[in-house]
Amino acid sequence: MQRSAMLNTIKRQMAFQKARPAVQPACDVFINHRGVDTKRSIASLLYHQLVFSRIPSFLDNKNMKPGDKLFEHIDNAILGCKIGVAVFSPRYCESYFCLHELALMMETGKKVIPIFCDVKPSQLRVSDNRLCSQSEAKRFGYALEEAKNTVGLAFDTTKGNWADVVTYATELVKENLIEVDNKKHPARHTRILY
Repeated sequence: MQRSAMLNTIKRQMAFQKARPAVQPACDVFINHRGVDTKRSIASLLYHQLVFSRIPSFLDNKNMKPGDKLFEHIDNAILGCKIGVAVFSPRYCESYFCLHELALMMETGKKVIPIFCDVKPSQLRVSDNRLCSQSEAKRFGYALEEAKNTVGLAFDTTKGNWADVVTYATELVKENLIEVDNKKHPARHTRILY
């Protein structure tokens, strides 16, 4: 029953996404992930749950079309977002794109919510496979250390409940968006004390 309800929710979310205009507005949330590990699972499920919750979100295969310049489009989405969600997976650090996106989020002071999916924070390190220059490796290493030292979610796909982790992650995103908005506009949330 739970799986059927989840599939119906995803179908409604996909219909909502198709009804959106072709020009994408700025996103509130940027989802950073390793496509081969998580695009068909937690990244897409989280994206659809956020969109269903009316939170503009960026997921590369949902917000980009053929002909878009990868770095330009992705970098602009990161620069325009309020928070990032980094979905770490066993092969995450093998991707130059993942590490570049994470580094850009950290360098621009974005609040990042890490989700450690089938990987422990201690297992994350920049691999020495000529993926990047020495200066980029330092940049990426710093970003990984920042993420590893940030409280996040741990999810084991063999034991965990997908609906629970996506629901909880969505709630965390909502809470963090409120926090970021309150910092930007403190006068809106001033309490009068008697």
